[in-house]
Amino acid sequence: MEILILENKGDSENDRVLRQKAKPVKDINNDLRKTAQDMIQAMHDDKGVGLAGPQVGFLRRIFVTHAEGDDTRVFINPSIIWTSQEQADAEEGCLSVPGIWADVKRPERIKVQAWNEKGRAFTLEASGMLARVIQHEYDHLEGILFIDRLSETGREKALSRLEKRKAV
Repeated sequence: MEILILENKGDSENDRVLRQKAKPVKDINNDLRKTAQDMIQAMHDDKGVGLAGPQVGFLRRIFVTHAEGDDTRVFINPSIIWTSQEQADAEEGCLSVPGIWADVKRPERIKVQAWNEKGRAFTLEASGMLARVIQHEYDHLEGILFIDRLSETGREKALSRLEKRKAV
């Protein structure tokens, strides 16, 4: 099955899906494992570092990551249980908002609990790029896009660039 990544296009069905809060995964089975593998393939094909279920029209609490220097990971029903007070600004982009990049402030370190594709619970402490990717993908499960985390001016600039890109 080929997975298509939904793009934010303003007032569209894609946006409605991307803005919904994902529902918990009830059963970690072969179908879910296949979906996770398809998501990993789509993420790699599009040279991304993370991809969440809502981005592919699957409104369940699952995302995959592959941050530089880290293994490919699957997070099912994740919860961010701790964030550091230290914040860091870094440039982010999104496969669902292609061609738009902006600095986003996020906690530098986090702790997340989730289940993997084998149904095993795990807790992970992450910092730097991996922490950023996890927070970005977790936001997708909450119906939040990275452009929502920008200042009003930054968001206006990003949306203006998005409008120009759509007009082409």
